[in-house]
Amino acid sequence: MATSHRIRVELGQRGYDIHVGAGLVSRAGDLIKPILRRPFTVIVTDENVAPHRLAPLQAALDAAGIQHKSVILPPGEGQKSFAGLERVCDALLGHKVERRDHVIALGGGVIGDLVGFACSILRRGVDFIQIPTTLLSQVDSSVGGKTAINAPQGKNLIGAFHQPRLVLADIDALDTLPIRELRAGYAEVVKYGLLGDVDFFSWLEANGAALLAGDKQLRAEAVARCCAHKARIVAADEREEGERALLNLGHTFGHALEAETGYSARLLHGEGVAVGMALAFQLSGRLGLCDPALALRVQRHLDLSGLPARLSSVNGARDFSVDVLLHHMQQDKKVQDGKLVFILAEAIGRAVQRNDVASATVSALLADELAPARQAAGA
Repeated sequence: MATSHRIRVELGQRGYDIHVGAGLVSRAGDLIKPILRRPFTVIVTDENVAPHRLAPLQAALDAAGIQHKSVILPPGEGQKSFAGLERVCDALLGHKVERRDHVIALGGGVIGDLVGFACSILRRGVDFIQIPTTLLSQVDSSVGGKTAINAPQGKNLIGAFHQPRLVLADIDALDTLPIRELRAGYAEVVKYGLLGDVDFFSWLEANGAALLAGDKQLRAEAVARCCAHKARIVAADEREEGERALLNLGHTFGHALEAETGYSARLLHGEGVAVGMALAFQLSGRLGLCDPALALRVQRHLDLSGLPARLSSVNGARDFSVDVLLHHMQQDKKVQDGKLVFILAEAIGRAVQRNDVASATVSALLADELAPARQAAGA
């Protein structure tokens, strides 16, 4: 049995606990009941998660005497839209969710983001609980209160800060996760080592393969370390006005790639982040911020983990346009006064924010990284 961890996000009266460990869904009723104002909740999940996780959660709520309703959505990033938001709000209002109630988001990052945003605007604010079922959502998106839907212009451009009241990261949920989804989530785990904890990155180099292979003790340790790191940053900078922006390492490139691939199965979010982190280290080396050899070390670990670490390896890369990718980056949430903002690296474990990178430098990097794909297409 994997060790259980409890991490506190210190936000005064809005602070909350993150529980990490095995078997948490079976204990969910007892963990949730103390924060409910009345014994009622609505679970929102999707068609991929429901067959595996909905019945055990419902049983746990029944055992604790909590009445519940369920909403099951289609899966996929496409739900993070105005149409998806309307669907969730209609369903919650149809179930007569009151302002003092709690809604449960049972699923990955899409469900957490969508449900969290719906709760932020429903009746001017309804509380919600995160039960993340993917590695990516357990280590990152379920913690910190960033909720959003996508727009045609870019990812997560319409949203709000709305903190959950409780997070239950049950690592048993990872048992049924497809290996590609697991690896995509692992990219966010790697991010925490690269941006602020070199010892953790070294730990991942030693233990990442076993973690991905199914070692629950290692999975619980990794999730807990990531959550503890993020909890410290969120407590110090809840609204991303300073240090929290560093959590976007790899995301400026990654979100541009997601937009270019249509937020589709061609490129999962974590895969985009993996390529984005590799590019961020490449750019850091070109700018003289860090030893260029570090980019190779990062790339090597991503490769060994089964993640894409090169822009040329993205499906359809031969058709990418440098100018179009730059256009997508200009829609990034971090753009300031029309200038691109990058999270770059001075070392593994030491990230910095820069808004003075010349577009020509970025263009040259993208062109060089796309060259292998275009050469292969021409061969």
